Amino acid sequence: GDLILFGAGKWEIACEVLGRIRLRIAEIQKLTANSQQLDWLWVTDFPLVQFDPTENKWNAVHHPFTRPKTEDLPLLEEKRYGEVRAEAYDVVLNGVEIGGGSIRIHEQELQAKMFSALGISAEEQQAKFGHMLRAFRLGAPPHGGIALGLDRIIMLLCGEHSIRDVMAFPKNNRGQELMTGAPAEVDERQLRELGIKLAREAKTG
Repeated sequence: GDLILFGAGKWEIACEVLGRIRLRIAEIQKLTANSQQLDWLWVTDFPLVQFDPTENKWNAVHHPFTRPKTEDLPLLEEKRYGEVRAEAYDVVLNGVEIGGGSIRIHEQELQAKMFSALGISAEEQQAKFGHMLRAFRLGAPPHGGIALGLDRIIMLLCGEHSIRDVMAFPKNNRGQELMTGAPAEVDERQLRELGIKLAREAKTG
């Protein structure tokens, strides 16, 4: 009665596929049917960055302001970016992610190193984030936070399987909100107020 499954391919894709299979088997076997138990889980030790072979550069997994773990700072100095972990965290309830957050960088020097790891030049750092780097030089307290998905929490408490069942104005699978008809055509007067001009494609044939 045992079953062993193997996945071949990129690590992230294999984990995603096997995870979906695990959840589907649990659903078929009714392992969690009518369960009133609330199982909580914290997910930590996320990687700080991930390499994108298409762009040939490192990208932030969470965002470029996430603080590296203190014990991994030497790895950042040695440019072993793929081994650096982030001070980021997700909270999971019954297998559903209901929130996530991180501790932010609050030092100018460390933030500049993070930008450099992401391939952002010193000139671009000053152009886009100079105000923040200058503020960090003046002193900023350690800070962080977490954002919770209220709709997902209510979905779990109500025993539903889709957040559409607990949202006041859910969108359909085409991204439309049926009560108000959004998205809809924008009035020309509204465009003028916002200083927006639409470039319409010329019809051919």
